[in-house]
Amino acid sequence: MESPASNNPSPSLDLEKVSKESDGSISGMAKGVFDQVMQGNPYFAAGGGLMLLGSALALTRSGMIRASGLLYRQLVVDLEIPSKDKSYLWFLEWMAKHPHRSSRHLSVETKFVQHDNGATSTNFSLVPGPGNHLIRYKGAFILIKRERSGKMIDMTNGAPFETVTLTTLYRDRKLFSDLLTEAKNLAVKSKDGKTVVYTSWGPEWRPFGQPKAKRLLPSVILDRGIKEAILKDVKEFMSNGKWYFERGIPYRRGYLLYGPPGSGKTSFIQALAGELDYNICIMNLSEANLTDDRLNHLMNNIPERSILLLEDVDAAFNQRNQSSEKGFQSGVTFSGLLNALDGVASSEETITFMTTNHPERLDPAILRPGRIDYKVFVGNATPFQMEQMFLKFYPGEKEKCKDFVKHAANLNVEVSTAQLQGLFVFFKDDPDSAIKMVDTLKSPNHVFQ
Repeated sequence: MESPASNNPSPSLDLEKVSKESDGSISGMAKGVFDQVMQGNPYFAAGGGLMLLGSALALTRSGMIRASGLLYRQLVVDLEIPSKDKSYLWFLEWMAKHPHRSSRHLSVETKFVQHDNGATSTNFSLVPGPGNHLIRYKGAFILIKRERSGKMIDMTNGAPFETVTLTTLYRDRKLFSDLLTEAKNLAVKSKDGKTVVYTSWGPEWRPFGQPKAKRLLPSVILDRGIKEAILKDVKEFMSNGKWYFERGIPYRRGYLLYGPPGSGKTSFIQALAGELDYNICIMNLSEANLTDDRLNHLMNNIPERSILLLEDVDAAFNQRNQSSEKGFQSGVTFSGLLNALDGVASSEETITFMTTNHPERLDPAILRPGRIDYKVFVGNATPFQMEQMFLKFYPGEKEKCKDFVKHAANLNVEVSTAQLQGLFVFFKDDPDSAIKMVDTLKSPNHVFQ
């Protein structure tokens, strides 16, 4: 009786047959061996067939993925807007005003708006939150994907890093440029007639609060001729760029306003920016995490049409070797500031204003021409300023104005314009009471009740 194993095909190889049927090459003999094994072992043949089928399916799937990727790249186009890019905020503002009824996941954008009368109101805008959103723009559909980069946050403001990706048909790619231009124009329009104040956030300048209504130059009353002289000098500088470039002179101008507190130095700079249609970049040299490299980068990347303002510059450098009594030390060195001032060079004009209450504390190195080109004293109120301020608050009251100036002069004390304004604001409709209370100007910190 035959054993069950005798029914199985013999797996032995006929090497002589392989040698005769092959062409003598190694590949030919390998093919002969493979053919005999496949013919003599059906299980191995079946396994080989499955392997080939699996490989074919894998290749087909890979080919389909590649084909779909190629088709995707041919039919659609993506635009990525990271949160660190300036156009990111423009796009969010544009989205806040664009209909998004189909969105099911929204985020709130809170803004504080300061009105011309000084009042502040709060506005809430709903914008599409993280996730996918579909909008229609100029007849074309655009898929918006807003996603956050894991748990990473911007250490300068605590906001998470985000990326907005716009996807549309390749034929409609021009809409991306149209959309961003529209978003930029919308952002610019919202700032028309206003002054934007920038502060440093990490390595870049960002708007601080909402744009403020331009302050009119006549609203700031300095001593006779000071405003006019500075304005004339600034305009002359702005109109002579070619002259600077032809002579290889750095196209920058530095101004120092010095004098007691409350004399109107910063107010004048704000009004000057409004008169020139410029914005203001405020740099705090005493900032704890400010370094020489960051200062140099910021001062070389000032937004266009902006005045750089360094307030109370003496307070940051009372001594060249700084020591900290508050537990921290600014990373900016005096030489770092000088190098940053000397290195400010851009295609546009650079206008720098510094203010100080104590000019005697300034190192002579910072007063060198090229760093400070124009110095002017802005002092306490003169009789001329008292007269102009009185008539601004009480138009037509010339006789009472003379009486007020006479009483104020008899005080024999220095009076700041901030003190005068405080008195006039409290008695805004009562010039007689303002005259009666003139003695309160003897105390710089008097509070009216």
